[in-house]
Amino acid sequence: MIAIYGRNFCFSAMDAFFLLFRNAARVLVINGITAFLLFAAKLAVTAAMGFLSFIFFSGQIPFTSKYVPDLNYYFVPIIIIIIATFVIATIFFDVYDMAIDTIFLCVLEDMERHDGSPEKPYFMSKSMQSILGQKNKFKD
Repeated sequence: MIAIYGRNFCFSAMDAFFLLFRNAARVLVINGITAFLLFAAKLAVTAAMGFLSFIFFSGQIPFTSKYVPDLNYYFVPIIIIIIATFVIATIFFDVYDMAIDTIFLCVLEDMERHDGSPEKPYFMSKSMQSILGQKNKFKD
Protein backbone atom coordinates (compact mmCIF):
# COMPACT_ATOMS: atom_id res chain seq x y z
CA MET A 1 0.00 0.00 0.00
CA ILE A 2 2.96 2.30 0.54
CA ALA A 3 4.08 1.80 -3.06
CA ILE A 4 0.55 2.15 -4.45
CA TYR A 5 -0.55 5.31 -2.67
CA GLY A 6 2.72 6.83 -1.43
CA ARG A 7 1.39 7.19 2.10
CA ASN A 8 3.30 6.51 5.29
CA PHE A 9 3.59 3.09 6.92
CA CYS A 10 0.88 3.49 9.56
CA PHE A 11 -1.83 4.63 7.15
CA SER A 12 -0.81 1.98 4.62
CA ALA A 13 -0.91 -0.74 7.28
CA MET A 14 -4.37 0.43 8.29
CA ASP A 15 -5.53 0.38 4.66
CA ALA A 16 -4.12 -3.12 4.16
CA PHE A 17 -5.75 -4.37 7.37
CA PHE A 18 -9.18 -3.08 6.39
CA LEU A 19 -8.79 -4.40 2.84
CA LEU A 20 -8.03 -7.85 4.23
CA PHE A 21 -10.85 -7.51 6.77
CA ARG A 22 -13.36 -6.73 4.00
CA ASN A 23 -12.22 -9.91 2.18
CA ALA A 24 -11.90 -12.18 5.22
CA ALA A 25 -13.29 -15.29 3.51
CA ARG A 26 -10.84 -15.04 0.62
CA VAL A 27 -7.99 -14.43 3.05
CA LEU A 28 -8.87 -17.52 5.06
CA VAL A 29 -9.07 -19.72 1.97
CA ILE A 30 -5.83 -18.45 0.42
CA ASN A 31 -3.91 -18.63 3.69
CA GLY A 32 -5.22 -22.12 4.42
CA ILE A 33 -4.32 -23.48 1.01
CA THR A 34 -0.94 -21.74 1.02
CA ALA A 35 -0.08 -22.96 4.51
CA PHE A 36 -0.95 -26.54 3.61
CA LEU A 37 1.00 -26.55 0.33
CA LEU A 38 4.07 -24.89 1.80
CA PHE A 39 4.08 -27.21 4.81
CA ALA A 40 3.79 -30.22 2.50
CA ALA A 41 6.72 -28.86 0.47
CA LYS A 42 8.78 -28.38 3.65
CA LEU A 43 8.04 -31.94 4.72
CA ALA A 44 8.88 -33.30 1.25
CA VAL A 45 12.25 -31.53 1.18
CA THR A 46 13.01 -32.59 4.75
CA ALA A 47 12.02 -36.21 4.11
CA ALA A 48 14.10 -36.35 0.93
CA MET A 49 17.17 -35.00 2.71
CA GLY A 50 16.60 -37.34 5.64
CA PHE A 51 16.35 -40.32 3.29
CA LEU A 52 19.44 -39.29 1.31
CA SER A 53 21.47 -38.72 4.47
CA PHE A 54 20.38 -42.11 5.82
CA ILE A 55 21.49 -43.82 2.63
CA PHE A 56 24.78 -41.92 2.69
CA PHE A 57 25.67 -42.51 6.35
CA SER A 58 24.60 -46.16 6.34
CA GLY A 59 27.00 -46.82 3.46
CA GLN A 60 24.40 -48.08 0.99
CA ILE A 61 25.80 -46.06 -1.91
CA PRO A 62 28.86 -47.96 -3.22
CA PHE A 63 30.74 -45.09 -4.87
CA THR A 64 30.46 -42.83 -1.79
CA SER A 65 31.55 -45.42 0.75
CA LYS A 66 35.11 -44.02 0.86
CA TYR A 67 33.72 -40.60 1.93
CA VAL A 68 31.51 -41.91 4.73
CA PRO A 69 33.10 -41.41 8.15
CA ASP A 70 33.25 -44.36 10.51
CA LEU A 71 30.44 -43.61 12.98
CA ASN A 72 29.10 -45.64 15.89
CA TYR A 73 25.74 -43.87 15.81
CA TYR A 74 24.95 -42.58 12.35
CA PHE A 75 21.47 -41.43 13.39
CA VAL A 76 22.89 -38.40 15.22
CA PRO A 77 24.09 -36.60 12.06
CA ILE A 78 20.92 -37.67 10.28
CA ILE A 79 18.76 -36.04 12.97
CA ILE A 80 20.90 -32.89 12.85
CA ILE A 81 20.57 -32.80 9.05
CA ILE A 82 16.79 -33.26 9.26
CA ILE A 83 16.41 -30.42 11.78
CA ALA A 84 18.69 -28.10 9.82
CA THR A 85 16.91 -28.96 6.56
CA PHE A 86 13.51 -28.14 8.07
CA VAL A 87 14.79 -24.80 9.38
CA ILE A 88 16.36 -23.87 6.04
CA ALA A 89 13.27 -25.02 4.10
CA THR A 90 11.07 -22.95 6.42
CA ILE A 91 13.16 -19.83 5.80
CA PHE A 92 13.22 -20.50 2.05
CA PHE A 93 9.47 -21.12 1.72
CA ASP A 94 8.65 -18.10 3.90
CA VAL A 95 9.93 -15.97 1.03
CA TYR A 96 7.35 -17.59 -1.25
CA ASP A 97 4.67 -17.13 1.39
CA MET A 98 5.47 -13.41 1.54
CA ALA A 99 5.33 -13.19 -2.27
CA ILE A 100 1.95 -14.93 -2.33
CA ASP A 101 0.59 -12.56 0.32
CA THR A 102 1.90 -9.54 -1.59
CA ILE A 103 0.37 -10.65 -4.88
CA PHE A 104 -2.90 -11.44 -3.11
CA LEU A 105 -3.00 -7.98 -1.55
CA CYS A 106 -2.39 -6.40 -4.97
CA VAL A 107 -5.16 -8.53 -6.52
CA LEU A 108 -7.61 -7.51 -3.77
CA GLU A 109 -6.75 -3.85 -4.32
CA ASP A 110 -7.20 -4.29 -8.08
CA MET A 111 -10.61 -5.91 -7.57
CA GLU A 112 -11.69 -3.15 -5.21
CA ARG A 113 -10.53 -0.22 -7.36
CA HIS A 114 -11.59 -1.59 -10.75
CA ASP A 115 -14.72 -3.24 -12.12
CA GLY A 116 -13.51 -4.62 -15.45
CA SER A 117 -15.21 -1.97 -17.55
CA PRO A 118 -13.34 -0.22 -20.38
CA GLU A 119 -12.92 2.82 -18.11
CA LYS A 120 -11.63 0.75 -15.17
CA PRO A 121 -10.10 -2.50 -16.48
CA TYR A 122 -8.54 -5.12 -14.23
CA PHE A 123 -4.74 -5.05 -14.30
CA MET A 124 -4.25 -8.58 -13.00
CA SER A 125 -3.17 -11.27 -15.45
CA LYS A 126 -5.68 -13.26 -17.48
CA SER A 127 -4.86 -16.44 -15.57
CA MET A 128 -5.46 -14.67 -12.24
CA GLN A 129 -8.77 -13.34 -13.58
CA SER A 130 -9.86 -16.83 -14.57
CA ILE A 131 -8.89 -18.25 -11.16
CA LEU A 132 -10.94 -15.57 -9.38
CA GLY A 133 -13.84 -15.71 -11.82
CA GLN A 134 -13.34 -12.09 -12.89
CA LYS A 135 -12.85 -10.75 -16.38
CA ASN A 136 -12.77 -7.47 -18.18
CA LYS A 137 -16.11 -6.58 -19.75
CA PHE A 138 -14.54 -5.74 -23.11
CA LYS A 139 -12.49 -7.50 -25.77
CA ASP A 140 -8.74 -6.95 -25.83
